[in-house]
Amino acid sequence: MTDSGQALTGKVALITGGGRGIGRAIAIAFAGAGAAVCCAARTRSEIEAVAGEIEAAGGQALAVTTDVADLASVQIAVDETAARFGGLDILVINAGFSPGRSEVVESDPAAWSQTIAINLTGAYHCARAAIPHLKARGGGKIITIGSGMGHRGAPGSSAYSASKAGLWMLTRVLGQELRGDNISVNELIPGPVNTAMMPGAAAREAGTFDNEWFKEPEEVAPLALFLASAPDGGQTAQSFSLMRRDN
Repeated sequence: MTDSGQALTGKVALITGGGRGIGRAIAIAFAGAGAAVCCAARTRSEIEAVAGEIEAAGGQALAVTTDVADLASVQIAVDETAARFGGLDILVINAGFSPGRSEVVESDPAAWSQTIAINLTGAYHCARAAIPHLKARGGGKIITIGSGMGHRGAPGSSAYSASKAGLWMLTRVLGQELRGDNISVNELIPGPVNTAMMPGAAAREAGTFDNEWFKEPEEVAPLALFLASAPDGGQTAQSFSLMRRDN
């Protein structure tokens, strides 16, 4: 496990979508910085593998099967995390879904609903369940994993762009609502990352991200760690981007 200066020693973090890609990288980085980590996602085998990797390296980890579109499922994950580790300090809202590209007139209404349910309503579920635990600790951090598509949109991306635009506005509203509770809420825009949602080879071949920094999940983790370890009362309701292009 990489030593990140133990910046999160004594902290407890829950990462949704923590079984693969960006979520996995953040979970491992947070554990390396001293945090106890809950990996929450739908695929049990993946989150158990990440938790096992963290524990094998001497860290503390928990795997909880979670569907962010289901509030009861999210509440169980949050409550189990707080019960196991004594509270909750950091929430990373990372679980996401992309239905693929299609113009509105040709799009699948079920795919639209699923995208909003996971990317936006799921984020609402996570925040709603976590906030009482963060308040009980006297403050904390919420990091939403956003997208440049939520700031500018593009043809063929209506569901994904709308869901991420909503997530950005939810981030801003939560930042304002929770400022007095010493809870900061910020968006992290990773830009193009080599994940199952956006395989690197296919994206490069299509030229989708020409002149952009196409990165590995581990290259997103330092910014997440910066936001998670920032001083209390610091930046909130802000967007932090790893993209080269304007959002």
